Amino acid sequence: MATTSAATFSIGSTVSFGRRGSPPPLTKPSAARCTSQNSLASFSGLKAATSVKCDSESSFLGKESSAALRGSFARKAQKPSQSSHHGLQLQASYKVAILGAAGGIGQPLALLIKMSPLVSALNLYDIANVKGVAADLSHCNTPSQVLDFTGASELGNCLKGVNVVVIPAGVPRKPGMTRDDLFNINANIVKTLVEAVADNCPDAFIHVISNPVNSTVPIAAEVLKQKGVYDPKKLFGVTTLDVVRANTFVAEKKNLKLINVDVPVIGGHAGITILPLLSKTKPSVSFSDEEVEQLTIRIQNAGTEVVEAKAGAGSATLSMAYAAARFVESSLRALDGDGDVYECSFVQSDLTDLPFFASRVKLGRKGIEAMIPSDLQGLSEYEEKALEALKPELKASIEKGIAFAQKQPVTA
Repeated sequence: MATTSAATFSIGSTVSFGRRGSPPPLTKPSAARCTSQNSLASFSGLKAATSVKCDSESSFLGKESSAALRGSFARKAQKPSQSSHHGLQLQASYKVAILGAAGGIGQPLALLIKMSPLVSALNLYDIANVKGVAADLSHCNTPSQVLDFTGASELGNCLKGVNVVVIPAGVPRKPGMTRDDLFNINANIVKTLVEAVADNCPDAFIHVISNPVNSTVPIAAEVLKQKGVYDPKKLFGVTTLDVVRANTFVAEKKNLKLINVDVPVIGGHAGITILPLLSKTKPSVSFSDEEVEQLTIRIQNAGTEVVEAKAGAGSATLSMAYAAARFVESSLRALDGDGDVYECSFVQSDLTDLPFFASRVKLGRKGIEAMIPSDLQGLSEYEEKALEALKPELKASIEKGIAFAQKQPVTA
C-alpha cells in the first residue's frame, strides 16, 4: 500500500521566471507586484518575459516579503550577466526528496514542488505506485528532473546529496481515528525513513509531516542522536497547516483581505495542543470572547472537519500539501540566502519547559537561526490558560515518541 503524504505551496502568481530564484513565500500570504527591466530566460518552456510581474492573491508573499522580492531581483540584476542573451539568470540548484510520494499528500505536494524554480532535482520515493507519479510529473516543463525510487532497496539512492527531505509517509486518518491511533504504524515508518536519512544525507533539512507530529518529531530526533548526526536546527515538524487554517478562518470571520492576515500558532500539532495566538493577529483586530473560543476550537479541529466531510474517502491531503510546499519553499529560500524567512514549526525548543514546541522561527542556510520568544510574551488570559492546559498532553506525546525510539535500536 502506498504511503501517504502532506504538503503546501505557493502558486497563483502570473510569473515569468528564469532559472534562479523563486517567488519567495513567507509566513503569510500576500500580494506582490514587482518589475524588472532585465530580460529573463524562459522558465522551462514557459513564455519568456522582458519584465518580472508577480500578481498573486494566493501566494505566500507578505507585505514584508514583497519588498524583499523586489530587492532580491534588484541585487541579482546588478550582477554580471551569465548569458549573452539575458540580463538576469535564475538557476535551479536544490535537490528535494519526498518520502511517501505516491500517497494522498505526496502527489499534490510533488506537483507543487515541481513548480519551484529553485529545485533542480525532485526524487520521489514510496513502497509502491511511485513510478507512474514520476512519469506524469516529468512531463511538466519546469526545471527539476524527476526520478522515482521504489522500496527499501532504492531508498538510499533516493536520498544521496539531497538538501531537503520531506516525510509525509504513513497511513491517513479515517473517521473516528485519533492521531494517537496512527502512532504504532507511523512511528515505525518514520523511524525507518529517518535512519536512511541519517545514513545518506545527514546535513539535509528534515520536514516531518507524518502524524502524530507531536511524537514523530521526537522519534526522528532520537534516531538521529543514536546515529550521531542530530542537528536540532535542521529537524522540523511541519505545522504550517495550522497557520494556513488560522489565517483563512480569521480572514473569513473578520472580513479581512486574506493576503494581509498572519496568525502565529504555537504548541503542537494535534487537538488542544494547537494554540492560535489570536491576540497577535496581524493586522491588529479585536475578537469577542465567544469569537476567540469558536475560532480556536475550529482551528484545533479543522482536520476532523475535513475527515468527516470526506466521509471515509480521505483526510486533509490537499490543504496539507499546500502547507507543506510553502514550508519547503521557505526552506529553499533560506538555503538560497534569503535573510527574511520566518515560519512556525514544531522543533526542539527552550521557550517553555517542554523539549519540543511549535513557534515561529527564523530560517537560514544552516537551519534555525533564531527563536522568536516575544510571541509568547503578552498573551491574553485565554491564551495563557490554554498554553498551560496543552502542556500535559503535549508532554505525554513527546515522551511517548522518545520512549518508542529508545526501545527500538537503530539499524547499523
